[in-house]
Amino acid sequence: MANKRQAVSASNTSGAGAVRARNQARILDAAEEVFAAHGYRGGSLSDIAQKAGLARANLLYYFKSKRGLYVALLERTMARWNDLLEEIDVDDEPAQVLTAFIRAKLCLVRQSPQASRLFAGEILQGAPMLQDYLRGPLRSWVDARAAILSGWIERGQMDARVDPHALIFLIWSTTQHYADYEAQVLALTGREALSDDDERRIGDFLCHMVLAGCGLTDRGAPGSGA
Repeated sequence: MANKRQAVSASNTSGAGAVRARNQARILDAAEEVFAAHGYRGGSLSDIAQKAGLARANLLYYFKSKRGLYVALLERTMARWNDLLEEIDVDDEPAQVLTAFIRAKLCLVRQSPQASRLFAGEILQGAPMLQDYLRGPLRSWVDARAAILSGWIERGQMDARVDPHALIFLIWSTTQHYADYEAQVLALTGREALSDDDERRIGDFLCHMVLAGCGLTDRGAPGSGA
């Protein structure tokens, strides 16, 4: 009987966790739309609650404050980007890792350009709400990835002139450009929107430039026959 009660309790806990995750995702998705349209100051919790289809009290239950919700949204954006390099190891093939990262990052920012612009806007203001995150978890994450890049350099797998931190910044900036400066890109190329073919073409170019600059070839790129 005790085992049955424990199983029911575990099931209830799991169910509650799933509901919590769904509600948090709905709130964050709604917040992304509202903050993108009105900015942090102009976006209200009431507007976000209405967009999410939840009571305002639900927002405060999960995120405690408007600031807390805004910071959670920005951190979710970075977590999604960082997940692309979360499991890499010094024994991985550098060209394959960098190629996959560039292409996946381009796809993400194209799918969610608002999230990229919100993050860029916060950084341009001096990141007043993200200092703890930038100087804590994100710095640790970047340092760990840079250490792997340094390992590849020490093994002679990448050009010794590569600066690991600068390489990460370069990939961030070049991929996010197509979301943060989308209006400029479209105006200067005469397009209404970027297509899947455009994304592949841009990805090909960025991979070529980054890999060449790192002293790598395209042998690890998808479709290269590697």
